[in-house]
Amino acid sequence: MATEAAKLETAPKAAAEAPKKKGKLLYIIVALLLVGGAVGGWLAFKPKAASTAAGAAAEKPAPPHSAALYFKFDPAFVVNFGGEGSARYLQVMVEAMTRDPAMLESIKNNEPAVRNDLVLLFSSQDSSTLLSADGKEKLRTATLEAVRKVIAAEGGNPKLVESVYFTSFVIQ
Repeated sequence: MATEAAKLETAPKAAAEAPKKKGKLLYIIVALLLVGGAVGGWLAFKPKAASTAAGAAAEKPAPPHSAALYFKFDPAFVVNFGGEGSARYLQVMVEAMTRDPAMLESIKNNEPAVRNDLVLLFSSQDSSTLLSADGKEKLRTATLEAVRKVIAAEGGNPKLVESVYFTSFVIQ
């Protein structure tokens, strides 16, 4: 009976130690899960410290555009064109667009050379081409190229002349 009494005495001690071990293990598991979740969250949402130059440039927002500046070629271009026996006239108002004030000044300073090239361009056109929208758009593209050519010849950056617009277009 002594052995049975000893077993009965040790059984409550063993039973009391088992919940303590399970309770400590549960606390350790919960703590590890919390720490793991916190570390995982931090890694997932941390700012990227080392990014490539291309990646950094791609993530930066584009700088806002400067306001468009327009140079109006005044007076309007008036040229005659067409083949023999079919003299026709073209009157067109042209404005060049840039965002750079220095380029605006460059266009102004080179206006005589630009006007010369545009008069030659406009007078070499065919009336059937100019009557279509596609033909007018091709002429507008050629006009932009002519303006850029003069700017480039004078040492300016031709890409700063972004566009040209026809603000009036009359064929007679």
